Amino acid sequence: MMDKEIKERTFADLHIHSKYSRACSKNISLESLEKYARIKGLNLLGTGDFQHALWRNGLDVLEERDGLLYSKTGFPFVWQTEISLMYTKDGKGRRIHYVILAPGKEVADLITKFLASKGRLDYDGRPIFGFSSIELVDEMLKIDKGIEIIPAHCMTPWFGIFGSKTGFNSLKECFGEREKEIHAVESGMSADPDMLRKFSFLNNKAVVSFSDSHSFWPFRIGREATIFSKIESYRDLIRQIRGNEIIGTVETDPAYGKYHFDGHRLCNFSCSPEETRNLNGICPKCGKELVIGVENRVEELADQETRRTKPYYKILPLHEVIALAKDSTLVSKKTWQVYNNLIEKFGNEFKILFDVSENELASVLREEEKLFELILENRKGKLRVKPGYDGEYGLPMFGEEQKTLF
Repeated sequence: MMDKEIKERTFADLHIHSKYSRACSKNISLESLEKYARIKGLNLLGTGDFQHALWRNGLDVLEERDGLLYSKTGFPFVWQTEISLMYTKDGKGRRIHYVILAPGKEVADLITKFLASKGRLDYDGRPIFGFSSIELVDEMLKIDKGIEIIPAHCMTPWFGIFGSKTGFNSLKECFGEREKEIHAVESGMSADPDMLRKFSFLNNKAVVSFSDSHSFWPFRIGREATIFSKIESYRDLIRQIRGNEIIGTVETDPAYGKYHFDGHRLCNFSCSPEETRNLNGICPKCGKELVIGVENRVEELADQETRRTKPYYKILPLHEVIALAKDSTLVSKKTWQVYNNLIEKFGNEFKILFDVSENELASVLREEEKLFELILENRKGKLRVKPGYDGEYGLPMFGEEQKTLF
């Protein structure tokens, strides 16, 4: 359970998408994002995709104050987008995703103008460009020094800055002397702070965590989040990121991520880093090189023992816990009924996951012994997980039973 001091903090999810991004729900709206952010227990969201013209036009209904955007009911958003860079450096093709935060409307529009000079913005809410990470930093600094650039889901093989397929071995290798302009990295679902704190080159950087949500549902939005001291302005937010003053993060178990273990999805084969070494990195079913996952890549880059500097909370979204307990699906009426009853009783999901006392839970879940047990195990970060690999999410487990996470 969280202490009173942390309960009063700002829970933020600053990596989301609009309905104009590929593979995202077409029903995403500002209203739905706010509704389920409140149900989740979040109190600050990124706007997502601010450079996409159609989504950008809709943001004009929000009122800007001190660099934040507020809905009519007073819910705050931060100007935010994600872009993909695809370029060659040191003879290797690079594919790196970045979260970009902006300190206000004018700056967001200047960023959009720059991006439009480099490629199309209308085909995807997360556009792709061919310029380098160094150029990204240089151009953002020219626009405004308050722009924050955060390497997204930093360990994933294909699009993470440290990923096994297209990534770099350090911030310095990617950014050169501009390394000092990068203040934080996003852990992503396949990594957690304990893993990233094995890299000495991140010793002075913050580790943040956001959901990269492709919908507004509470089993997507806020599944990973960062806990800040009270945020009342963009200045508050950036000061805490750049000074590594965040309180902590909410993280799913890294094994739930799509790329935790090594393997081949089409071959239905996965294995641990140790097994990969025994196989010389070759899939025993097709004879091709395995896709090296996050755990293996962390072992490769680690140059120190874990140096944990902030707490984090390893926890599974409540929908998954209910679905596992009820042998149901995330979107079934059975799961939603239990979820809605708990929200009506206790207010929001984070309160249920972290703060409601065992006695209070027991009084409500008198006939739901399995769910009660799972919620407590989840709170302790002790739910068992069969690791995900090569694009397949991990599987939460109860005894020998397994249920897909997504």
